[in-house]
Amino acid sequence: MDQQQQAHVLLFPFPALGHIKPLLSLAELLCHAGLHVTFLNTDHNHRCLTHLQRLSTHFSTLRFESIPDGLPIDHPRNVQLIGDLMFSVKSVTKPKFRDLLADLSTKSERPVTCVIADGIMSFAIDIAKELGIQAMTFWAFSPCCLWSFLCLPELIEEGQLPVRGEADDMDRMVKGVSGMESLLRRQDLPNICRRQLDDPIFQFYVEEIKAITQTSVLILNSFDHLEALTLSYITPFFSRIYTIGPLTALLTSRITHDVLQSLSSFNNLWEADRSCMTWLDSQPLRSVVYVSFGSTGIMTRGQLFEFWHGLVNSGMPFLWVVRRDGIGHIAGVEGEHAIPEELHEGTKERGFLVDWAPQEEVLAHQAVGGFLTHSGWNSTLEGIVAGVPMLCWPTIADQQINSRWVSEVWRIGLDMKDTCDRSTIEMMIRAMMKERREEIIMSMDRIAKLAYDSANQGGSSYHNLDKLIKDIIKKI
Repeated sequence: MDQQQQAHVLLFPFPALGHIKPLLSLAELLCHAGLHVTFLNTDHNHRCLTHLQRLSTHFSTLRFESIPDGLPIDHPRNVQLIGDLMFSVKSVTKPKFRDLLADLSTKSERPVTCVIADGIMSFAIDIAKELGIQAMTFWAFSPCCLWSFLCLPELIEEGQLPVRGEADDMDRMVKGVSGMESLLRRQDLPNICRRQLDDPIFQFYVEEIKAITQTSVLILNSFDHLEALTLSYITPFFSRIYTIGPLTALLTSRITHDVLQSLSSFNNLWEADRSCMTWLDSQPLRSVVYVSFGSTGIMTRGQLFEFWHGLVNSGMPFLWVVRRDGIGHIAGVEGEHAIPEELHEGTKERGFLVDWAPQEEVLAHQAVGGFLTHSGWNSTLEGIVAGVPMLCWPTIADQQINSRWVSEVWRIGLDMKDTCDRSTIEMMIRAMMKERREEIIMSMDRIAKLAYDSANQGGSSYHNLDKLIKDIIKKI
């Protein structure tokens, strides 16, 4: 058996869909290259994503395993209770992971030779090293977010944190993040910076970021030309960095179209309502605003109605993903929250609402002209690959800093953070779709081409993936 066939990589994402999706793409790419892969989920996500296990019919070298996350079965595991999941995984899942990895490394017919763990799962890296297994960190957020996190000690020392949330405080420029002095405002820092310094979740990130620099090997879902300056600041912290993004574009360049088509249902982590594609077929070219705030975002009913009014009042056709677990579902809105007639009529005339959509297909559809997004890193990259201008409404994690980069660094969209009123939403949608569209499209066309070039043969991400695979094999 040659080294390529002996290579066995275990991928372990943090148990949230935004972290699972990119690592699943990496799993497919590694399997396509002939490596054996074990994809490790928590029991809860393993049950919720049962359709993923059928990927093994396409990739014979892919298998799925699961371990407990330590939370009760009926725990909502949403972003409002993210701390419960973080601390439970760290305390309960850690020993379970040790046992599983030890078994897969000693009793398995094909021992694990490499562990690639999520950037906020440092215990998995530590355990892999203890067992003498090659270990790498996969960072699911943006590189600009990572750099701001790496600067947390300086931000604390400079008295920049916590961000208090007062109007005069939010617009102040941030000192302590090299290369971003004239760009980064306090409101653009990742949302954990709005927590008190002794807050357990803030401390969780401080500890994880300190640990990540001990990993030495880092994998980023980004590409060199997108964040060259940021990467230059991150590089000294690691012995090796592999920029292999956008992963969705790499899948397109590496795997044949027919196979990708058959994989599309698996790459949608939730079941998508495909009726929206038929609706899009009936809409004019580049006329539709696609609206999705990701897999974990939560909005209040008040925010729901502000967005709804803004969308209807903009006069643009819109396709809106409204998750049942993201708010009180629209169908259940009653009494004082009853849907006004103008929203009923406006939506009937030019709107379409779904629980979940096949996002990459939607963004690639010729009818879609703009993307109203939460600025999660996966969505940001998917918007770039599709070349669709973005209007950003960030709430958690790296979304605040991503939206700043979208609007002010790459100039491929507009930033609407910390604002949720119908008149602003209407105005910003019209700006994205009409008044400022030409200037945004010029920048987006350039960035989208760079993404395409990086992921295709001869490009930096294509080359870096080859190098990553060779280095995984070489360590056996």
